Amino acid sequence: MNAKIRIGVSNADTEAKYLNYANWLKGDNESIEIIKLSATINNIDAVDGIDALVLSGGVDTHPKYYRSNNLKYPHAPEKFNEVRDEFEIKLFKRALQKNIPILGICRGMQLINCILEGDLVQDNGSSANEIHKNDGNDKLHAIKIQSGTFLNEIIGAENGEVNSAHHQSINHLGKGLIVNARSIDGIIEGIEWESKNEKPFFLGVQWHPERMNQQALKDSPLSKNIREKLIIELSRNKQ
Repeated sequence: MNAKIRIGVSNADTEAKYLNYANWLKGDNESIEIIKLSATINNIDAVDGIDALVLSGGVDTHPKYYRSNNLKYPHAPEKFNEVRDEFEIKLFKRALQKNIPILGICRGMQLINCILEGDLVQDNGSSANEIHKNDGNDKLHAIKIQSGTFLNEIIGAENGEVNSAHHQSINHLGKGLIVNARSIDGIIEGIEWESKNEKPFFLGVQWHPERMNQQALKDSPLSKNIREKLIIELSRNKQ
């Protein structure tokens, strides 16, 4: 019998949103176990027993984690969640130290960029928000994938369409990262290691692959292929 694949997922803002990640990753594969990682549970030590880490989307990262004092930008949350920020920073650093594959989604990607000394555009502005910001439903827009990147290898294409639910984006890249995708208006949509052949699986994506099965993008390789590639990598590591 094959050993269980254990994927740790950071808790999202609501249980329903967390379950989107858990259900997407698990699918109908009984050999996959999803472990909720939460500041409320304070189960940081669970990282030692997982095969991959997924940092989920949610409320804006507190500006102090990208060296900003501005808390009153457009669409800023009424309340930040610094406890979550601190917990997920520890999750990422521990996973990195242990060479655990990592997937960062939306806020998760942005937080990783901040940990690696990058920063954020605090609000993309009214024109970009019409394309990217969730106003009750995810938006849909095209992206351009950089040829020769890990994401390009996974997707097998240089163009695609993704869902969108963000008003912030990456500004300056963190250390050791490259951009692998941008939206048609130039916003960074994906990141990966610059030296990808020397490190475990890592992708950061600005879209929500865990929700694409709820929309017209159900069979999109920008969701399906990312999950499949992650599971293949983890299965190989179990052999």
